[in-house]
Amino acid sequence: MQGRFFVLQLVLWGLRGVSRVILANNPLSGALIMAALCWESRWQALLGTVGVLASTITAVIMGQDSAEVSGGHHGFNGMLVSLLMGVFSSAGDWYWWLLLPACLGSATCVFLYSGLSSVFHHWDLPVSVFPFNTIILLYLLCTGSDNPYFPHLPAIPPGALGPNDTKLIAVEVIRGIPLGVGQIYACVALGPCLLILGAVLLYSPLLAVHALLGSAVGTLAGLSMAVKPDFLYSGLSGFNGSLGCMAVGGLFFTFSWRIHLLLRMCNKIQTEQSGFDSVGGDL
Repeated sequence: MQGRFFVLQLVLWGLRGVSRVILANNPLSGALIMAALCWESRWQALLGTVGVLASTITAVIMGQDSAEVSGGHHGFNGMLVSLLMGVFSSAGDWYWWLLLPACLGSATCVFLYSGLSSVFHHWDLPVSVFPFNTIILLYLLCTGSDNPYFPHLPAIPPGALGPNDTKLIAVEVIRGIPLGVGQIYACVALGPCLLILGAVLLYSPLLAVHALLGSAVGTLAGLSMAVKPDFLYSGLSGFNGSLGCMAVGGLFFTFSWRIHLLLRMCNKIQTEQSGFDSVGGDL
């Protein structure tokens, strides 16, 4: 792509940023994920596009490292911020005012990424999704369910403090395993989630196996802690485990049987923490 029009390069960088959310580095995987988001919700796909473009263009303007920009390292945090703003918003789809905080929050991720990189570099640690976590928490803290411009849903879902139903549908629990992979992009429909899993498979079959394995272990951890059935059915108990399993088993370490045991242990800890958070009201 060297020497091509800037717009074409920007599209390539953006697609790499989309795939970076699942720890991949493949524009074709990014294109499949964007197709899955369009299948799930065109509004969410628009928000994701705005987020990844806003953060990538901001990185270009700031003069960030060209290899990081072209590799999509500055795009995935912005995309996650904009997607989660849409998920938490109670104003409904096609609420155009939401594009303003989506752009600003995505652009701010670049500043945080740049600042944290110089700090984490001393410990040889990746910045990863720290900017996304920081920005989305600040956004939710500064707004609320009664905000006149940017209202969002309550932090505690309806019924979270009520009694837990222990009756489970086995088919729905199994269905929640692939949904856990799609929940990384806030997808809740089976078709788009399978397409996202296909995008992971296109980049790395080993990464796809770890994605499913992590979601399955997360679902089992949720079962062991008696989380609400909705968390199991929708994949909310599996997406943290899926990401953790992919990171340990397919990205940061060379795969071996020792690493396999390590990722299972780390994945169990992470998914049990996620399950504890989801049943905190009941406990």
